[in-house]
Amino acid sequence: MVEHEREDRDLMRRVADRDGGAFASLFERHAPVTLGLLQRILGARGEAEEVLQETFLQIWMQADRYDGVRSTPRGWILMLARSRALDRLRRRESSRRREEAVSGEAGDAVSPLGTERLESLEVKHQVSSALGALSPDQRRCIELAFFEGLTHTQIAERLAAPLGTVKSRILLGMSKLRQALSAQS
Repeated sequence: MVEHEREDRDLMRRVADRDGGAFASLFERHAPVTLGLLQRILGARGEAEEVLQETFLQIWMQADRYDGVRSTPRGWILMLARSRALDRLRRRESSRRREEAVSGEAGDAVSPLGTERLESLEVKHQVSSALGALSPDQRRCIELAFFEGLTHTQIAERLAAPLGTVKSRILLGMSKLRQALSAQS
């Protein structure tokens, strides 16, 4: 077990015991990567920040549910964030469809690029650039996992690759993404 993973597991145990300092350390350690993932999924920084807060509130409330046998603390945090982001996307799409049905003028209006849209485009460019630096195998596995919502087993089946290989590609790819995105910040 890597030292930082051991520290993360200790932080999770302490958070489950309602240690605010441990929670702050866990947030400081994992919020940047989690926010990057959420921005990639949701596209808007403001919305990603909201989901980040919701995710860490859930971690505070449910830290005792963390199972170290099933995942690393970072894996659990990213899974929670991804699930919340996908829920947000589903709600957003459902709302959009309702609005279109009510207005009857879906897609006719064109809104100007505002500051939020420009920021979103910049973040998308940074993430796209970071993804481009990955090996094709790593990039494909990450795209299938985080943007199509496939499990590791489903990815292994789709790519006809061993499950361990898929997991390694995702782990190494996420590590490279984290380094690339933190260097761009």
